[in-house]
Formats: sequence, C-alpha cells, structure tokens
Amino acid sequence: MMKWPKNITPALVEGLISSEKDLDKALSIFDAATAEYSNGFRHDHSTFGLMIRRLLSANRFLPADDMLVRMKREKCDVTEGIFLSILRAYARVHKPHEVLRVFGMMKDYGVEPTAKSYVTVFSILVNESQLKMAFRFYRFMRQTGVPVSVASLNVLIKALCKSSGTMDSAFRIFREMPNRGHTPDSYTYGTLINGLCRAGRTLEAKELLIEMEAKNCSPTVVTYSCLIHGFCQLNRLDDALQLLKEMKSKSIEPNVYTYSSLIDGLCKNGHSLQAMKLFDRMVQKNLLPNFITYSSLIYGLCKEGKIHEAVQILDRMKLQDLKPDAGLYSKIIIGFCEINKFQKAANFLDEMVLSGITPNRVTWGLHVCIHNRVIQGLCSEGHPNQAFQLYLSLRSRGISVEAKTFESLIHCFCKKDLYKAVRIVEEMVTDRCIPDVTTWNSLLDGFWDRKKVREAAELLHSKLMDEFQSTSSS
Repeated sequence: MMKWPKNITPALVEGLISSEKDLDKALSIFDAATAEYSNGFRHDHSTFGLMIRRLLSANRFLPADDMLVRMKREKCDVTEGIFLSILRAYARVHKPHEVLRVFGMMKDYGVEPTAKSYVTVFSILVNESQLKMAFRFYRFMRQTGVPVSVASLNVLIKALCKSSGTMDSAFRIFREMPNRGHTPDSYTYGTLINGLCRAGRTLEAKELLIEMEAKNCSPTVVTYSCLIHGFCQLNRLDDALQLLKEMKSKSIEPNVYTYSSLIDGLCKNGHSLQAMKLFDRMVQKNLLPNFITYSSLIYGLCKEGKIHEAVQILDRMKLQDLKPDAGLYSKIIIGFCEINKFQKAANFLDEMVLSGITPNRVTWGLHVCIHNRVIQGLCSEGHPNQAFQLYLSLRSRGISVEAKTFESLIHCFCKKDLYKAVRIVEEMVTDRCIPDVTTWNSLLDGFWDRKKVREAAELLHSKLMDEFQSTSSS
C-alpha cells in the first residue's frame, strides 16, 4: 500500500509507473491511482499509453488489448500513437495477421488512420515477406485515397526488390519518382542496391552507388555491406576490399555483417590468414563475431589444412556462448582425419555427442561417413579399445556401420581379443553385410594359433555359414 497525495496528476502516475521496474507492481500502481481513496482520479491517454507500451515491451499482448478496451469503456480518447505502438509490437514478434486485425480496429475506437499508419502496416507486411498481402494492402491504400509519398514508394520498391523477377518494375518506379514530384533518398538507393546485389547484379549496384553519391545521397554502412557481400559472392575480392577502404575514407565504420562478408569471401578463396587479420581487427573494435563469422573461419582454415588454428577459433566461439553445430564439428573431425590424428578426431566426436549436437537430414550422410572413417583410422593406428567403444556408440545411436568398418575392427581384434572379433562378425552378418574372404581368413587365422584349433575353427565356420544362409534366405 502506498500513500497518495490529495491531488493526483497524470504526470505523477506516469513517473511512478516509469520508475517501477516490476511490471506487475506497475500495474498495481496504475489500478491504485483510480481507487476510491485517490479523490476520483481518472487516467488519460498518456497514462493508458504508458501502461500499454510497458505491457507490449514484455509481449503481454492480451492485457494490452484489455487495457485498450478499458480506455474505450472509460471514454478516454485513444490516439493513433497508441495503435502504432501495438502495430509495431506485433511486428516485432512476427505476427502480420495480428497487425492487420489491430489496424482494422482503429476506426472502432474513433481513430482515423493517417498515411503514417497505412505506410507502417504496408512496411510490416513487406518486412515479413507477406508480399501478396502487402500488394493487396497497397492497392487498398490507393483506393482509400492515401497520398503517394517517398516513404510509401520506398516500401513498394522494397517489396518489388524481394523478388528478382520484379526488379525491373522497382527500377521503373524509381526512375519515375522525380517526374511525380518525389525525390529518391538514401533509403531508396540503398534498397535498390541491396536488391541488385541479392539478384547477382552487383556491377549495376556499384553504378547506382556512384549515381547515389552524385545526387548527394549518403550511403550507409548497410549499403556498403550489401555491395561488399555481393562482390564476395562473385569472388571479386579486390573490389570488395576497395569498398572497405572507401568506407574508411568516408568515416563509415564497418559492422559485423561487413566483416563477416569479407571474412567469408577470403576464406572461400584460400586467404584464411588475411581473413584472420580482419577477424582480429573486428574484435579490437569491440564487434562481437557471429555464428557466420566463426563458421567461415573454421571452414576456411580446415580447407587449407590449418586444423590447429581452426580448433582455436572453435574454442573462442564456445567461450562466446555460441554453440557449434554438427557441420562445424564435422569440419574439425575431417581435418584431424586428413592428418591421421584419429584419436583427436574421436575426442571431438565424443564432445559433439556429449553436447547433445545432432545432425539434420542434410548432414546425416556426412555424419555417418565421419564416424566410420574415425573407427577405421583408430584401427589402423592401433587403438582398438577406443575404436570398439566408438563402434558401440554407433550401434546404440542407430548409425549405419559400413562393411569396411566391420572388416577393420575384425582384423584389429583377431590377434588381440578373438571373442570380440567373433561378436563383430555375428553383428556384421545380422546387419546383412557379407564378410569377404580376407575377413574370414583373418578370423580363422586367429583361431588357428590357439589350442584345439581345428575343431573350434570348423565349428565357428559351420555356425556362421548356417546363420548367413538363414539370413540370406529370409
């Protein structure tokens, strides 16, 4: 309970609600302000608006909707600004249908949407890639008589740029803008440059950058980053690095996306050391690398055989609480296999499994191949126990065992642990995998060195052949 003064003002209530960090307590303050002992204070659009915005920031949409209904019931004027806050909140959680629902409610609350509300909804639909709905809404805007503006044309151009098939239409609108009394701004140029780069038309985008600067429209870091990414995709690294120099000369600071695009381009073209220098520069500028940055470096370093450097990057990634996926672990494991470091490869396999990282449908085949390759390598390097443990892990997780893996394990255990070798042969036959002559000879040679050799060998041979024949016939 709190003691209220005799005269409660909206400014006082706003201050109390704003200063209370706990949202439920802020709601209690909001309700207490209108209690009987508070001298009949009534909330206005400012206190209602503040409370609705706080609810929206916590994604508590139902209480925010209830607050809107309460405003109407208490005959408090609802402003367009409150509706804009609700529209943007639903956009933040990617609910375009809710955006349209709320927009349709505005007139029921006595709010006539202005061009700003129309453009906001149009922009949200485009950003959510709901292009059919967006174009229908744009036609509705025009039918309603909402005047065309640079802002609405920019959104329309962005919608057309999202599909490579309509890029020419976007250009046509862009070229007609001056004839209709609308001057393209930096956002217009940036949108077109981004669309051209995504469509692989980076050289045209570069020409548009030159035109943009000639019209005194300043390119942003986003514009430059799109161009740099486009040139990296075309493997034109010199052009991309030249753009980075241009950015510095114009005091435009590169962002994470800029650096990540360059690092990816350099790594794909065998320049991982140069990419590492960019990575270090990025970290020095207090820019946190993202998953793409780390992935590009690890892939590039592994591709060039710099496996130990790749492991260091993987460790830095984990320290930043970014979880590597099965694809990154696979690159590291394959890298160790390439230099015959199968024990280290097995250790990373164990780490991946213990971390709960599983491959998806695309990487499953690679996942199977890697496991089998590591087991075969451990057998060839004389680490049978580790190979057998990994083999058991494969079977328990339903990963297919290749014929060559069975054979490697059998050859490995014939002289060390004959009973394990027999077990593996039996499991091999159960999996409908046919042992070759060399595998049978290895197994029989193992028995041959023991006492009662001939009887045991004949018995084993007869038993396995019976099982094999029964399995084949079924």
